[in-house]
Amino acid sequence: MTARTGTHLVLGGARSGKSAFAERCVAETGLAPLYIATAQALDDEMTERIATHRARRGPAWTTIEAPADLAGTLSAEAGERRILLVDCLTLWLTNRMIAEADMDAEIDALVAAVAALNGPAILVANEVGLGIVPDNAMARRFRDHAGRLNQAIAARADTVTFIAAGLPLTLKG
Repeated sequence: MTARTGTHLVLGGARSGKSAFAERCVAETGLAPLYIATAQALDDEMTERIATHRARRGPAWTTIEAPADLAGTLSAEAGERRILLVDCLTLWLTNRMIAEADMDAEIDALVAAVAALNGPAILVANEVGLGIVPDNAMARRFRDHAGRLNQAIAARADTVTFIAAGLPLTLKG
């Protein structure tokens, strides 16, 4: 599913099986797994989702929370003896938009950090451009930023996999 080196982008819709697929890919490498979480437990539903993900991964995983400075975390944590799993780019994007960050600068910094990785990484993101056009300006900006981010990361990734109904479709690599 993934090599022991390089960058792998895993895309798909909500509840498509992206995270479970990415976790299986990490396990296949035999490298020490480092989970970089971008979610924030701001309500009961997200608290439950985070707990479900942690329980599925188990105690072998080290977790770092990076809801804001994902580029800095990637730069600091990459290495050849472990594999990074970022879950997910879309939540990070949401966090930065809520913080009213300069999204062009944020995306550029993250893409540069991904391009500079010196070890293997799997990045998970939602594909949000397959549905209807959102009815409000913020949702349209979110969709546009997510599309730009996914395209930029996919261009630099060695492997890109789209997940639908739990099934992987290799788009690149």
